[in-house]
Amino acid sequence: MSYKIGIPRALLYYEYYPLWKEFFTELGAEIVLSSNTNKSILNAGVSSCVDEACLPVKVFHGHVEELKNKVDYLFIPKFISVYKKEYLCPKLLGLPEMVINSIDNLPPVIDVEINLLKSDDNLHKSVIEIGKIFTSDNKKIKSAFDKAISRFNEYRKLLANGVIPIEAIKVYNKYVNSITTLKNSKYKILVLGHSYNLYDEFLSMKLIEKLQKENMKVITPDIVDIGKINHYISKLPKRMFWSFGRKIVGASFYLIEEKAVDGIIYISSFGCGLDSVLIDLVSRKAKKYKVPFTLVTIDEHSGEAGVNTRLEAFIDMIIWRDRNEDYISTHG
Repeated sequence: MSYKIGIPRALLYYEYYPLWKEFFTELGAEIVLSSNTNKSILNAGVSSCVDEACLPVKVFHGHVEELKNKVDYLFIPKFISVYKKEYLCPKLLGLPEMVINSIDNLPPVIDVEINLLKSDDNLHKSVIEIGKIFTSDNKKIKSAFDKAISRFNEYRKLLANGVIPIEAIKVYNKYVNSITTLKNSKYKILVLGHSYNLYDEFLSMKLIEKLQKENMKVITPDIVDIGKINHYISKLPKRMFWSFGRKIVGASFYLIEEKAVDGIIYISSFGCGLDSVLIDLVSRKAKKYKVPFTLVTIDEHSGEAGVNTRLEAFIDMIIWRDRNEDYISTHG
């Protein structure tokens, strides 16, 4: 029997989907994705989730609502740590429990713990635990995961070559055969934020696509070499123990200090405690090196018209500074 495994198209989908898809497919499962985020998914999430949760968590609940009657299992792992001495966002630690206690009539939830702080064997044990749903053959489970890692590394190579994740996933899923590259793109814009804010085109209101239509080359933290990220984040007086924070700050410090970008846009969901720290670090560095910086805050009430106006003004300012008056303030 082939089980249908539901994967919500939200949160860590934008980090690990190629890995998950390959693993479950190798075990004979059928992957069922929720739709791209839309207004009805957002409304369903807002209705089923607690008011205090941030927008990405509310949206995740909406994706679960859409999937719950279509699948045999929901895949909602408890991500605690994916690197030694580092943690992920607190909302990811309690995500399975939040969903299970907020939404009725759910199918069984695969909520294994991923925690590399405990031991190197934790990931192996979690993989075996998931695989036991489909087969009792540990060798088959290990083989499926090894193949998934291999395919995931191919996906990561696309990122290393400058392909942002939303485009890389399209290639991975064979939606497109090649990447469209911009010709004669003079300006480079660093778009920062958590992957689930950057690459969800409903939440970000297609900000990346709009920049590309203006012939701006978009750079995100995911395409920056991890060695450079680790080197530049080490300049902080204390170790940053948030994995996403290290990636965002390390990538931005490298690109700012190397004068590799013409402007920075940070997309943040309202009420994100982690972002309140990261935004301050990045904006201070940008101000020191006179790199234009703007913050776009999103929540369930955000309107596209306001974001478009901000974006147009930001692009105009970058072009004006380059052509006319380089001394114009980057921060108002």
